Amino acid sequence: MALLDWVDPRPGQNAIDLGRGLRGTIEPLRDQLGPDGRVVGVDLDPVHVALAHAFVAEQGLANVEIPQTDARRTGLPAAPFDLVHARTLLITIPDPTAVMAEMTRLVRPSGWVASMEPNMAAHPYHAPHPTQDRLHEIFIDAFRADGADPFIGRHIPDLFRQAGLTNIGIKARAELYPPGHTRRTILLDLVRSMRPKIVQRGIAREQEFDDLDRAAHECLNDPCALVLSPAMFLTWGRKTTA
Repeated sequence: MALLDWVDPRPGQNAIDLGRGLRGTIEPLRDQLGPDGRVVGVDLDPVHVALAHAFVAEQGLANVEIPQTDARRTGLPAAPFDLVHARTLLITIPDPTAVMAEMTRLVRPSGWVASMEPNMAAHPYHAPHPTQDRLHEIFIDAFRADGADPFIGRHIPDLFRQAGLTNIGIKARAELYPPGHTRRTILLDLVRSMRPKIVQRGIAREQEFDDLDRAAHECLNDPCALVLSPAMFLTWGRKTTA
């Protein structure tokens, strides 16, 4: 992972990945910290936690722990980690400052906090198409209805400063998804995964979903259509006080 290159976790150190999802950064962290290091992967979803336990057992990762807990209130001791990491977590949280406070609490003095969060402001398609415009609009409205910020990526450096972190660095990157790439349909897939909630809240109707699904696939099957990922903001900062 490019973000880990900037914070350079060392063998034998301790790291935690908050809101890790199904796999998160367990593998790259474990590879860099080695058998003498410690990796903790936190998630609140019991399904994700169960799948992560199965993965850890299958891979024989003896130095990996997967507690089920809230990234805003982990209940873990203060300052045991050399690195506290989160990826695409803050975009889902109505109060990202609570997560930032917990990340800062968990990292030891001179340790690093690192995050990767998207900014969904940029339209990811060319040439412009009404179907993609509507999918983008639905996605933004769904996140806002939850009280979350779909443009959080560009605000992360400010959150790091407000949390008292220093030596802050930031990089932005985007990927182009060519025909056949598994993430070419990422926006459509994300909107589809939120369909029950979107319909319930009146953001879109069932019939519109069906129409958009068909039209989007036709659009994405066009080899001339360019599909770009959202801009991902990679941010890192150091805790310099106890």
